[in-house]
Amino acid sequence: MDRADPARGRLAVLSSHLLAGVLAVVDTRTGKRYEVKVSEDGTVRATDFKKITAGKDDKGLKTYDPGYLNTAPVRSSICYIDGDEGILRYRGYPIEEVAESSSFVEVAYLLMYGNLPTQSQLAGWEFAISQHSAVPQGLLDIIQSMPHDAHPMGVLASAMSTLSVFHPDANPALRGQDLYKSKQVRDKQIVRVLGKAPAIAAAAYLRLAGRPAVLPSNNLSYSENFLYMLDSLGDKEYKPNPRLARVLDILFILHAEHEMNCSTAAVRHLASSGVDVFTALSGAVGALYGPLHGGANEAVLKMLNEIGAVENIPDFIEGVKNRKRKMSGFGHRVYKNYDPRAKVVRKLAEEVFSIVGRDPLIEVAVALEKAALSDEYFIKRKLYPNVDFYSGLIYRAMGFPTEFFPVLFAIPRMAGWLAHWKESLDDPDNKIMRPQQVYTGVWLRHYTPVRERVTSNQGEELGQIATSNATRRRRAGSSL
Repeated sequence: MDRADPARGRLAVLSSHLLAGVLAVVDTRTGKRYEVKVSEDGTVRATDFKKITAGKDDKGLKTYDPGYLNTAPVRSSICYIDGDEGILRYRGYPIEEVAESSSFVEVAYLLMYGNLPTQSQLAGWEFAISQHSAVPQGLLDIIQSMPHDAHPMGVLASAMSTLSVFHPDANPALRGQDLYKSKQVRDKQIVRVLGKAPAIAAAAYLRLAGRPAVLPSNNLSYSENFLYMLDSLGDKEYKPNPRLARVLDILFILHAEHEMNCSTAAVRHLASSGVDVFTALSGAVGALYGPLHGGANEAVLKMLNEIGAVENIPDFIEGVKNRKRKMSGFGHRVYKNYDPRAKVVRKLAEEVFSIVGRDPLIEVAVALEKAALSDEYFIKRKLYPNVDFYSGLIYRAMGFPTEFFPVLFAIPRMAGWLAHWKESLDDPDNKIMRPQQVYTGVWLRHYTPVRERVTSNQGEELGQIATSNATRRRRAGSSL
């Protein structure tokens, strides 16, 4: 590739913004003309629209943006995405390059501190994370006391929140609002989270199997240590397969950061209140728990199972076109091109299959991708495979239950969440997030005593709540 191409691309983006300067707005309601400043980043401040009013009682224009489709609440230097071109970069590095050459821990350092670490910096970083990988015994006891079938994402969200109780030294509500101005305090929380997240996830996994937690090893890499805690059964001599550990490490890199998505926005939102980092991350885990965010690869497996065989793909494709079937793993809120992460994951699948055996659904997946990418219906709508399309097959081939898939997403995403948490603390524009609303309710009414109220045809009321058979049995014997 011509070395000048990236520079020209950046220049084109900047030029498109710099050519602007002022946005002229004419309010046809009043005939008044307003000027709104356009920044060098190509943004306008939403508060500038408050000066556009139609009269004395008008509070000014608000921008109505459900889902924040075109609202930027922050400026960030962590991650860049161009969905139309299929570009994803961490601190300027293409995702394909870091996935091929880096380790997850190295990428976590890059996201956190802005540059790839030197050899000595990397060694110190790895040591610090390993030294903070042990989970408090009290927290492990809490995990063990949870129901045997507790969803591991629920366990992870609860555990992250509970860490704030075990580390009151890191809570601004207890130690003062200036606590996180200390670099030493910040860095300690960062290595605490990165060290403990795999250990908590492993404890949740072992809880599903009815087994006790295994202490982490300080002699293994990040991904090897995770597999060791899952599979060693306490045997300190156990060594995970290095090729599988590398595959997992690459998947961790691919999932480490993805700009201002739902869960990352949740971290920023919670952190803006000054809450401790563990509670903010617990909220992010909760956001990731949603099937529209972290559970998409499970939906892909369900879809491939329903298709069943390659010969059933044409009927499935027609069902999608007729809106009778749903295509999972294709398309993305951001990417209108081939998700660059999906290309990497596709290659990883064959590596995993060569070790643990070939998943029969891979043939269905490959044929479905080929059929979709050659069909005008999908091409016109820019529906390309995303990172979830093949990752679920890899996780299943590696023996992970489907309910554990979002946890495998959450472990590496801790790095991205922490990077945004850290960045927000230094943001001079950082304010407690308090979005506006457009009120559509009743304008004014006065209180009515309860005895004078009548049933209204408008509004809702409590619906009928089903009574369980166990409750009926209990009530049947209560008066005897």
